[in-house]
Amino acid sequence: MELTRRTFLHGAGAGLALAVTGAARTGWTATTLNLGSAELTTLSDGYLVQPRNFVLGGMPEAEYMPILRRHGLSPEEFRPECNVTLFRDGDRVVLFDAGSGSGFLPTVGTLPEAMDAIGLNPEDVTHVVFTHGHADHLWGVLDDFDEPFFPNAKHMMGRVEFDYWFDPDTVNRIAPTRTNMAVGAKRRLDLLADRITLFDDGEEILPNVAARMTPGHTPGHMSFEIRGGSESVMILGDAVTNHHINFERPEMGSAVDQDRQMGADTRVLLLDQIAHAQMGVIGFHLPQGGIGRVERLGDAYRYVPETG
Repeated sequence: MELTRRTFLHGAGAGLALAVTGAARTGWTATTLNLGSAELTTLSDGYLVQPRNFVLGGMPEAEYMPILRRHGLSPEEFRPECNVTLFRDGDRVVLFDAGSGSGFLPTVGTLPEAMDAIGLNPEDVTHVVFTHGHADHLWGVLDDFDEPFFPNAKHMMGRVEFDYWFDPDTVNRIAPTRTNMAVGAKRRLDLLADRITLFDDGEEILPNVAARMTPGHTPGHMSFEIRGGSESVMILGDAVTNHHINFERPEMGSAVDQDRQMGADTRVLLLDQIAHAQMGVIGFHLPQGGIGRVERLGDAYRYVPETG
């Protein structure tokens, strides 16, 4: 796995780009690596703004505060990046997730500008593969006129995840704080239903791309293992949602997961697998473009970003 390029926005000439991409906090547009003959690029869709309880609710303060201090973070607000993965292999141009679009938060929805910055048009995308149905991963699939933003793409989602969000009763069963997520997902999946191909855990959904069921964040959340020769990279989606507590205390249930215990159990197994296999990782909410590796530290782990 060779990191080939990280594109930074800096200096006086970058002012406009910073304004339109939402990248002023991190100063990056895209990070690219080679995996065999394929190329993986993360594109910035901006960043989220998450209040304390959304991330830390239910966690013991005495256990998470030392971790946050080590990372120089305040517990009052988190601003995780949103990294959409672009996979180019031969004639396939694949996006893993579609970003937020324009209807979610003002700090996200910058994927179209990031694509434009690297010369990629929505019509060029051949496949859109979803990790799960939350707004920052799904809502960008439609344009402002409710037409598919990627008109030529085959859309793909795990069967369990699709069934969960497509079920009209999900909005009545989900936590009240997530009702908007359910309404938004259902509306988009209704409009896209005839375009979506479903797949199951363990399937090779595309050449060298295998689906890995990683539930807990949502009931049918999927990660994806991409292989190139003797190397591999795991696209994590939101199976791991931060670079601090999730790595140092993966067994600690997170408030961002719909099923806290299942999310923690999944995270423990996933990080163990990745560290043992020395796989690269791409995290939707990991810093500096989200491309890096996992190091084991006793019973805990550390995220190490690729720096180029």
